[in-house]
Amino acid sequence: MKKIIYGALFALTSIFYSCDIERSTYDDISAEDLFKDPDAIQVAAIGNYALLKGDTGYDGWVDDLHRISEYAGDNITLSGSTTDNLFFLYNYQSITTNSRVARFWSNSYKIIVGANTIIEKLPEGESVEEDQLLGENYYLRALVYFQMGNVFGRPYNQGASNLSIPIKLTTDPDEALTRNTVGEVHDQVVSDLLKAESLMTINKGASFASKGSAQALLSRVYLYQENNAKAQEYADKVINSGEYSLLSNERFSVMNTLKPTDNEEAIFAVTLNTNSDLSGQWDDWFTIGSFYASIEGTGWGEMYASRSYLDLIDQNPDDARKSFIDPQYLTDEGGERIPAVYWVDESYVYQFARTTDTGGTITFDFDGNNYTLQSEDVGGETVYYFNGPSGRQDVIFDFDLEKRNGHPKFFILKASLQEDDVHLWSPMVSRLAEMYLNKAEALAKSGSDQEALNNINMLRQRAGVPEYTLGSLPAGKSVLDVVLDERRLELAYEGHRRYDIYRNGLTLDRRYPGTHLAAGSAFFEIPSTHPRIIEFIPEQQIILNPALEQNP
Repeated sequence: MKKIIYGALFALTSIFYSCDIERSTYDDISAEDLFKDPDAIQVAAIGNYALLKGDTGYDGWVDDLHRISEYAGDNITLSGSTTDNLFFLYNYQSITTNSRVARFWSNSYKIIVGANTIIEKLPEGESVEEDQLLGENYYLRALVYFQMGNVFGRPYNQGASNLSIPIKLTTDPDEALTRNTVGEVHDQVVSDLLKAESLMTINKGASFASKGSAQALLSRVYLYQENNAKAQEYADKVINSGEYSLLSNERFSVMNTLKPTDNEEAIFAVTLNTNSDLSGQWDDWFTIGSFYASIEGTGWGEMYASRSYLDLIDQNPDDARKSFIDPQYLTDEGGERIPAVYWVDESYVYQFARTTDTGGTITFDFDGNNYTLQSEDVGGETVYYFNGPSGRQDVIFDFDLEKRNGHPKFFILKASLQEDDVHLWSPMVSRLAEMYLNKAEALAKSGSDQEALNNINMLRQRAGVPEYTLGSLPAGKSVLDVVLDERRLELAYEGHRRYDIYRNGLTLDRRYPGTHLAAGSAFFEIPSTHPRIIEFIPEQQIILNPALEQNP
């Protein structure tokens, strides 16, 4: 009996190849025969990239990683229930039989075994091109181990001796493995990335691993380890390489529409395209973006930007990052938006009321009473409120929105509209903006406050919002606080937030509307020490290999 489900030793049933990344099938070719042909080695290497995205572009490793990582954060709100196991990722009601977590585990080891095959079979030093391929597979193995470690192992600063995931460095399907420690997994990831960095000298674009992608991931790994000097060093290597540049304000506002090869900020992305990945009639209904928005009648559009994220980004109405949020405003018979006020009550439920403007006096009816909208200037910004039965109630004065189960539809577009395909998106693994954020966080934790602000100001300037000085920080906020807020704004919906909260020892605050509060044992706040900040090891894996100890 196999000790861990790896799938085929060398899965080639969904390989794509050529400049257009078209699909081919080589399931009858053995690993030994494959490596007799030098060109076939490149096909095999590209096959490992194929495993990142899956057969259809929505059933692969990166799809499940996104849902595991993003849904358990505080940037999204689910407007209803679902029979899909993603519901258990969102509401922290983890189960040992979650099909998405099980598929993520299985796909991870398929990629690892595929990378191991290249590493075992391809000798080092034969040519620049083959060293590049070898380095790419060291990178892919490191990427998978790092993300698996985040999903199944506790944050590094909670103890390197905690259990993480099994490290497999061979293609032997009968190898009996037990769980390695968090420290051992991190050591392996760093070792693989340093090896990848030394081997790769060719940049084939953001669809393929490169020296820059190895350095970018090293910066993140060191940041997670709180090795701030190394995190800054590797961020600087990428920044100073000259191979990447921040998108302009205008191009950043439409970043979701750009394919990775047209995005000068992209370092590495799992590249999808319409012809090979979303060619089926219903494929756009099952992508990451389809759950965040309904575009041209396609997509479920059931998970929206959270109130806490909207409150943060609304602090600067001209923030270019608001272009990824698409409020679904209601209109009257004349096609005009309908003025309204809304707020979140003490039970974390949205309340809406349409307003009437009579000679400049704005009123509205709510709960059988008529109220007059008041306003005041707070720090140069207009704040709206009314005096209700329980005292002052601050509100948002805007327009009425479409709703689902009472939740206003703030569609998220960051995972849709690549090349104008409604829900095509190439999930970003690393981009240049993260390097400035990594560097800023490392500097803030090292006491270099002004330098930390200088780095996030690069992104704030690009976003078109006021830059920070040491004397202009929001009340009660430290430099590290504003750096982490900037990280949240910039990297929202790219799978970082959950890990950024817990690795910093913070508590996830989910006191905002959403069906995560509907369960009988709802989590309003999740501290970084909670058992469920990591997923259970899939039950089937433990049945096959009882040596795999389950997470508590």
